Amino acid sequence: MPRVSQDHLDARRRQILDGARVCFGRFGYEGATVRRLEEATALSRGAIFHHFRDKESLFLALAEDDAARMADVVAEQGLVQVMRDLLSGQSEHPADWLGTRLEVSRRLRTDPEFRSRWAEHSQQLTIATRKRLEWQRRSGNLRDDIAVEVLADYLQLVLEGLVSHLAMGLPADDLEPVLDVVEDSVRRHRGE
Repeated sequence: MPRVSQDHLDARRRQILDGARVCFGRFGYEGATVRRLEEATALSRGAIFHHFRDKESLFLALAEDDAARMADVVAEQGLVQVMRDLLSGQSEHPADWLGTRLEVSRRLRTDPEFRSRWAEHSQQLTIATRKRLEWQRRSGNLRDDIAVEVLADYLQLVLEGLVSHLAMGLPADDLEPVLDVVEDSVRRHRGE
């Protein structure tokens, strides 16, 4: 029997994650049935669960993947840019990132087992945000009267508020100026 290349396995895993992202975003965790996952990925249940132990492992891998992508944006451009991308639809998977974020938030609130599994992986975005803020502080661009940890928590709280706002279907056309205020609130102003 011929061996399957690592590139093929990686491509198949990416196909599953991309399809699952759409499915979880559209139907939520409970609504993302195996049949719907098969339709969204265009693969059989056997193919899906060859790569992921179960639906929760698939969802956790998807959430980790999205957190890693967001952390990459944070490392390069900051957490406010992640928020801008969510508003503009310019991120790779804006609506689906939103769906995944909402499902993670809901499951953290309602599922203690998921909460403990997610705790191992949830620090990626926090660490990236703190590193970016520390770099901004060393560069003289970040206000220095508030601890980096507090600023990171503040920005993450704003992100969660934005996610909730978008999840409720509230208008987002006028939120760019709000993000300008958020960004300005953490910057060091020259002459201070």
